[in-house]
Amino acid sequence: MSGFRRWLALALRFSYKGVDDVSRKYVVVDLETTGNTHDRGDKIIQISAVVVENLKIISQYTTFVNPGVPIPPFIEELTGIHDGMVATAPAFKDIAVDINELLIDSIFVAHNVPFDLGFLQGELNEAGFHNFSFESVDTVELSKILLPEAPSYKLSELSEMLGFDHENPHQADSDALVTAELLLMLIEKARKLPLVTLEKLTHMAFQLKSDIGSLFQSILTDKRKSIENLPDDLEVYRGIAMKKKIIPEAKSYELHVDYPSNTDEKIGLLTRKMNGYKPRQGQIEMMDTVYAALNEDKHALIEAGTGIGKSLAYLLPALYFAFEHKQPVIISTYTIQMQDQLLNNEMERLSKIVPFPFRATILKGRSNYLNMLKFEQSLNDNEGHYDSVLTKMQLLVWLVFTDTGDMDELNFSSGGHLYKQRIKHDGWFFQQEKDPWYSRDFYMHARKLASNADIVITNHSMLLIDTETEVNVLPEYQYVIIDEAHHFERAARKCFGKKIEYNSLKFWIGRLGTLDKKLLFSRLEKMIESKGLSPSIHSFELDKAIIHLDEEIDDLFMLLSKIVSKNHRKKSQKSLKQQIRITENTRSESKWNPLAMCAERVFDYHRQICKGLEERLTSIKQHEKKPTESEQAFLEEANSFVKGWLQIGEKIKQLILSPSDQEVIWLEGDVRALPNSIGIFSQPKSPGDLLAESFFANKNSVVFTSATLTVNNSFNFFLSELGLKRDQLLEKIIASPFDYRKIAKLMIPSDLPEIRGASHDEYIEAIAGHLIAIADATEGRMLVLFTSYDMLSKTYNLMKDTGALDDFVMLAQGITAGSRSRLTKSFQQFNKAILFGTSSFWEGVDIPGKDLSCLVIVRLPFSPPDEPITEAIYEDIKKSGKNPFSVHSLPEAVIRFKQGFGRLIRGETDRGVVIVLDRRIDTATYGRAFLRSIPDVPVVRGPLKEIISTIEKWL
Repeated sequence: MSGFRRWLALALRFSYKGVDDVSRKYVVVDLETTGNTHDRGDKIIQISAVVVENLKIISQYTTFVNPGVPIPPFIEELTGIHDGMVATAPAFKDIAVDINELLIDSIFVAHNVPFDLGFLQGELNEAGFHNFSFESVDTVELSKILLPEAPSYKLSELSEMLGFDHENPHQADSDALVTAELLLMLIEKARKLPLVTLEKLTHMAFQLKSDIGSLFQSILTDKRKSIENLPDDLEVYRGIAMKKKIIPEAKSYELHVDYPSNTDEKIGLLTRKMNGYKPRQGQIEMMDTVYAALNEDKHALIEAGTGIGKSLAYLLPALYFAFEHKQPVIISTYTIQMQDQLLNNEMERLSKIVPFPFRATILKGRSNYLNMLKFEQSLNDNEGHYDSVLTKMQLLVWLVFTDTGDMDELNFSSGGHLYKQRIKHDGWFFQQEKDPWYSRDFYMHARKLASNADIVITNHSMLLIDTETEVNVLPEYQYVIIDEAHHFERAARKCFGKKIEYNSLKFWIGRLGTLDKKLLFSRLEKMIESKGLSPSIHSFELDKAIIHLDEEIDDLFMLLSKIVSKNHRKKSQKSLKQQIRITENTRSESKWNPLAMCAERVFDYHRQICKGLEERLTSIKQHEKKPTESEQAFLEEANSFVKGWLQIGEKIKQLILSPSDQEVIWLEGDVRALPNSIGIFSQPKSPGDLLAESFFANKNSVVFTSATLTVNNSFNFFLSELGLKRDQLLEKIIASPFDYRKIAKLMIPSDLPEIRGASHDEYIEAIAGHLIAIADATEGRMLVLFTSYDMLSKTYNLMKDTGALDDFVMLAQGITAGSRSRLTKSFQQFNKAILFGTSSFWEGVDIPGKDLSCLVIVRLPFSPPDEPITEAIYEDIKKSGKNPFSVHSLPEAVIRFKQGFGRLIRGETDRGVVIVLDRRIDTATYGRAFLRSIPDVPVVRGPLKEIISTIEKWL
C-alpha cells in the first residue's frame, strides 16, 4: 500500500457522535473551452453543473455550447470534443438565463475556481448578466489542505488515487461529477478531523483565496455540539493533535533460521507466499551472489538486466543475513520514490514470505524532519503570507496521520518550501532535553527506529554524508547494498562538492534583514536589548556590515556576469547556458584581480557578521534568565540560520580565495538572466580516492547493483570511477529474462547527414524531417532523447512551426511547464503524443505498455569535451599517458546509451522500436561498442522510407 493510500485509509477512521449535516447548496461547475483566456476571444464549448444539497448530489445540468469559432486540434485531442459535436448546440447567450438561475444563492465550486469562475463571469457579462458575486470553494485549494500527501492535485490524478469513476477526463460532465464527489469526500474528511485541528484550520482558513473559512466554520460549529472520541493512537499535546510515537520492543533472535541455499527451497518459499510468482533463474543467481558477498565479507558488483526483479533479489538475502548475524544491513537508493517503494511495497511483501519477524525503516537527514517547537511557535505568527498559511494548514492535517514527521511526504508549493526552511530540524541550540517537544521529536524517533531495525533504507547522499561527518546519523553498520549504483559516483561528486549561487546568497541576506526590516537580525537585536546585553560589535556596525555585504555580493556577481557574457560572445555555438572552468591560469590573469579583491571584501563582511551573530547567541544562552518558549523557538531558528550562514564564508574561501588543486571549479550562468542565474561550483577531480579511503576500507561488504554497470561485459570503467580494487570482489552479470529479439528492433536510417559533414542548422533540419515522418508512422507514443537542450529546443520549434504535427501533442523538457514526472504523466494521457527529453530523461523514466512504442536516440550520448568535469578528467588521463576517449569518453557514453535504450522495454509484454539517428553507430569503429552493450535485438538499416515501412508492419 502506497504512503498516500495508507494515509487516506487512516483518515477515514476518526469518528464522533451527533453531528448535523452541513446543509448548504453547492453548484459544482466545470467548463471545456477553446483556450485559457476569455479576454483573448476563447469560448466555452461545454458546461456542466452538479447541484449538491444536504451533502448529496441532487441533479446535473450539462450542455455543449457552440463557440462560433473552430475548436483547435489540441483541444479536440485533449477533450474528444470536435466541431461536429457543437455545430447544432446553443450559443452561450441562449443558456445564460438558465446558468444564472442555477447559480443564485449557491456556493460556487470548481477545481480551479479562478479559471472556471473567471471564464463564466466573462461569458455572463457578455450575455448581459452583471453585478453578481458568489461565495466559492476551490477543490484544488481544499485538496491541498486535506490531502497534503497527494503527489498531484490534477483532477484526473486525484480521481485515480481516490478510486473515483472518471469516465471521460477533460469532458465537463465527467469532470464536474468527479469534482462534486471530491468535494463531498473532502467535507467528510474535514468533519472527521480532531477538534483542536479543525479549530486551528478554521482560524487560518479566512486568509485563503476561496471561502473555505466559512465551510470550516460551519463544520466546527457542528462538531462542538458533540463529545469527541479520539482513536487510541492519537494524542493532543500542547494543543496539537498528532500520532503517538510507538517505540518497538527490543530485537529478539531466539528463532534459528537458515538461508534457503538451493534453488528449490527459494522457489518453494516464494511460490507459497506470492500469488503469480514466476521463478527467474537470474533472480535466484542474484540472491545467492548477494548472500555470498555479505556472508564472506566481500564487496560485489551485480549488473541485473530489466525484468530480473532485483529488489527482491537483494532484500531477501539481506534479511536472512541481518537476522542470522544480528547485524543491520543498510539499503541505499538514489531516489525518494525508490525508498518508499522498498519500504511500503517490497518489505510488506517480504513480511509475508520470510519465516521470522523483522523491522525495516527509512532514515533520512535531520533537515527532512519537522521541528515541532519551531512549528508550534510559527502558528502564533500573524503573518498573512498565503503560501505559509496554506503550508501550516497542510502540516496540521498531516500531523494527525504521519508516523515519521518526514516532510518529504508532503506536496509543498514553492512558497511552502521557503516556510519549510524555518521549521526544519537541524539540531538544538539549547540542551535537547529543554525542548518541550523532545519526547515527541520526529528525528530522534527515526533514529531510535533505525537503531532497532534489521534493514535501514536511506539514500546515496545520506550514506555519503554519514561517511564524511564525525557525528554518525546512521546506526553503526558494516554491510550495505547500493541500488541504482550507476548514480553513486555522481552522488559522491555532488555530496563532496560545493556551490555558491547569487539567488541563494540574496535569499540568506533577505532572511537576515537589516534593523529596519523586522526580520531575524532585528528580532535578535530586540531580544539583546530586552535582556540588557552589550555585544562588542554594536548593532549599528553590524547593520552597516549587512548593507555593505549585500552591495559587495552584487558587485562580485556582476564581475562574474561579465565573464559569462564575454565567453558567450566568443563561442561559435551560442548556447544560452554557459559553463566556464576556473583554473590556475584564469586566476593568474590580471582581470581576475578585481574579482578576487571583491571576494575578499565579501569574506571580511561575512566574517564580521558571523562574529556578531555568534556573540549574541552565546550571550543570550549564558544569560541567567531562562528564555520563554517563544524566545527558545526563535533562538533555535536563529541558531539554525547561523549554522548555514557560517558555511557561506567557508565556500567563498574554498571556491574563490584558496581553492584546492584537487577540485574542479567552474562558473555557470544563463545569459538571459544575469546575475540571477550565476553560480560557482566545485567537485572533486576523483571522488573514487575519497570513497576508497573513507568508505570502502571501513566496510566489510558493499554490494553495488544496477541494470547499467558494464561496458563490453566488463566492470572496469565502474571500478575505476569509484576507486575499487578487484581483490575480495565478486562480479556478476545477469542478463534480462526478456526475449528482445521478439519484442524490439533497433533501426538506423542511412540517409541522414554525417554529424561532422553538415552545419548545425542543416543537421537539425534533417533530424526534424525524420522525426515528423517517424511520428506519423508510430502515431506518436514516441520518446525522443537529446544530448543537448539547445538541439532539443531548436528541433521542437522547427517541428512545431511546420504545422505537420498539429494533431499531435508535443511535450518538451524545459519548454512545456512541469517536472519530469508531470511531463511523463501528461505524455501517457494522450494517444498521439511526442515527448522530447534530455539529461534526466535518459534514465529513471518508466513508461510501460503501449504508451511508449518508439524510442528515438538523436545522438550518441558523449559528454561535451569542454564540460568542466570532463575537461579536468581528460587532462589527468593524458598526464598518465592514456587516451581520454577510450578510457573515459566512450565507456561513459556506452553506459548512458544502455540507460536510454532501457526506457523502451519495461515489461515482458512491451513491444517497440529504438531508432538511432546518429550514423556514427554504424560508420565509426567505436560504434560496435554501443551495439554490443545492449540486448541481442534485430538491427534494421536503410533509408527512411524502408525504415518507416518496417515500423508500420512491426507495430
